[in-house]
Amino acid sequence: MVRERRASGGRRASRGIAGIVAFLVVIWLVIGVLAAYQRHYFGGSQKPSCSKVTTVLVTAIAGPLNYVGANPKIKCSTPQPSK
Repeated sequence: MVRERRASGGRRASRGIAGIVAFLVVIWLVIGVLAAYQRHYFGGSQKPSCSKVTTVLVTAIAGPLNYVGANPKIKCSTPQPSK
């Protein structure tokens, strides 16, 4: 019976840690999206391109690193269909 209590206590602790980690990941991504918004990556009348979309994604993933000097920009091209 003592063993069961230890096992369930360990599960609760790991669930608590997983919840904290998930919360921190969400906060990290929200900060990254805020940085992309402040850099005006979401506005504009341009059609979405590979470079624009990947730059927004990398900026969001970089999160708080954007505020300590990271300025990720990705250049890429997609193949065009033949005529």
